[in-house]
Amino acid sequence: MKILITGALGHIGSHIIKNTYKIKKIKKIYLVDNISNERFNLLFKINNKKFNFIYGDLTNTKFCKRLPKTDVVLHLASITNAEKSFENKKKVFKNNLGCFKNVLDYCARTGAKLIHISSTSVYGDQKGIVNELSKLKPLSPYAEVKKKEEVVLIKQSKVKYITLRFGTISGFSKGMRFHTAVNKFCFNAIMKLPIPVWGKALNLYRPYLSLKDAFKIIKFILSKNFFPSEIFNILSENKTVKQILDIIKKNNHKIKIKYIDSKILNQFAYKTSKEKIEKFDIKLNSKISNDIKETLIKLK
Repeated sequence: MKILITGALGHIGSHIIKNTYKIKKIKKIYLVDNISNERFNLLFKINNKKFNFIYGDLTNTKFCKRLPKTDVVLHLASITNAEKSFENKKKVFKNNLGCFKNVLDYCARTGAKLIHISSTSVYGDQKGIVNELSKLKPLSPYAEVKKKEEVVLIKQSKVKYITLRFGTISGFSKGMRFHTAVNKFCFNAIMKLPIPVWGKALNLYRPYLSLKDAFKIIKFILSKNFFPSEIFNILSENKTVKQILDIIKKNNHKIKIKYIDSKILNQFAYKTSKEKIEKFDIKLNSKISNDIKETLIKLK
């Protein structure tokens, strides 16, 4: 099997490629990244003959037409900062939707199957526990684009795919970012900086996904050739901001909370069900507390 991973040097991608040796079916891996975050150091760690790095911009149609033929595309490339997407709405739409459409065209042209990474943020503000059939209420430009991508996939019939609505990522990787809740909180705790919490968000639930479970589901899909052209929620645990902060405290870190007013982001609250994917005998049960402990140790 030959696979192509877009956004390969990012937070998720760098963890995936580190563990691809565990997926025996993979014979060749093409890593595509525009290195927009300047993670050049990661390239020096790619010394396996299975890997072939390709530098380029996925919004460039001509570049995408030159990509080698593969069996599967894992599409991770995206501007992922939901908070900043309010300030850069046009850029987020142009980049994320442009990349997605070119990747989809590539799959249709070459016959490659697609692992499409969406986000549980498409649910927006909800009551109770949401599942894949719940009404979508995206509240950020980032989430709006993810919803549009899902709609485009559902309407087409040429490409076999699976859409994974990832929870907020937690866990240490070589390409990790610090704009997501768990990572930002850990970084600020280590640096003895105030931890920003949006208004009344302290007791609001959000779904979190450990990098370990993110790899587990990718391995499952590739090993089982699981492309049902459906949508699945992918998460490890639902937790409140207070629960995340308490875990940091238990790891011997004194923290100071700085409350920030953000009218939109204060509305992001929901619990997410993972029942649908776990019916296929895969358990996503990594502990976010273990991710936090590891991240705090690595950041020291």
